[in-house]
Amino acid sequence: MDRQVDAVRSFNRFYTRRIGALGERHLDSPFSLTEMRVLYELAHRDAPAAADLGRDLGLDPGYLSRILRRFESRGLLGRHPSPADARQSLLRLTSKGRAAFAPLEARAKGEVDALLAQVGSRDRRQVVEAMDTIERLLGAPRATADRAAPYLLRHHQPGDMGWVIHRHGAIYARDWGYNQEFEALVARICADFLDHYDPSGERCWIAERDGEIVGSVFVVRKSKTVAKLRLLLVEPSARGLGIGRRLIDECIRFAQQAGYRKLTLWTQSELDAARRLYQQAGFHCVHRKAHHSFGRKNLVAETWDLTLSPPRS
Repeated sequence: MDRQVDAVRSFNRFYTRRIGALGERHLDSPFSLTEMRVLYELAHRDAPAAADLGRDLGLDPGYLSRILRRFESRGLLGRHPSPADARQSLLRLTSKGRAAFAPLEARAKGEVDALLAQVGSRDRRQVVEAMDTIERLLGAPRATADRAAPYLLRHHQPGDMGWVIHRHGAIYARDWGYNQEFEALVARICADFLDHYDPSGERCWIAERDGEIVGSVFVVRKSKTVAKLRLLLVEPSARGLGIGRRLIDECIRFAQQAGYRKLTLWTQSELDAARRLYQQAGFHCVHRKAHHSFGRKNLVAETWDLTLSPPRS
């Protein structure tokens, strides 16, 4: 047993030194390792409560409270009353907080990429599988861990549009009986986005969980004052984690900052889950029209609009 304990302690010393966890500032940033862990959770969770954050990270409530106050004083963090319990505040990074976190997230991923690049593809798989084994055997039960697993939102990269087209085609065919006409529509939307992409007024977000893509959404320009939300999709295995609501929130924030006065979308009346999310975000159905499309009869297309407030200075 002593030899096993020594082996684990030796690995801990190696790994913390290898990833730079012993430095006073992580990733040469103004944040400590613990602060970076808190930032990461805030960036990847949908408005957690401080108590939940402290419990999941194993942090002393007083210590976490001091970290959160420092974030607030720097303008990185906002608190909002919980609709379920007015005594509880929900935490959300501000736009300044997300802007501060984004380059650190990219740097962290780059360092891990560089670390894995030192070994061959077979060895990389063994490293990742060994880490998964450690987490599975020493961590929380898998059902609990999966339910609480964080996710990452990022902008589109080469290859992402193929996923968007494939998953829309496959999921809508399986769940709603849509034919290749719908998949062709999605392909045209993706091609137009890439051909005419203007980052000042258009954006695509890709959601990742455990290294796999699990969702997407787009904001595209319709006119100088109107933007369209398009192709919202969340994988069935990742639903219930707040990803859909988070994707819509990102669209709304971006459209406001880009100066649009209205965000509009087109959906079908049978897509109840998506329609609930739109309604919760403040959209209103302004037009309905029956049509026959995608190999289906008696569809009802709906247009939903959201009036945007001017961006805060």
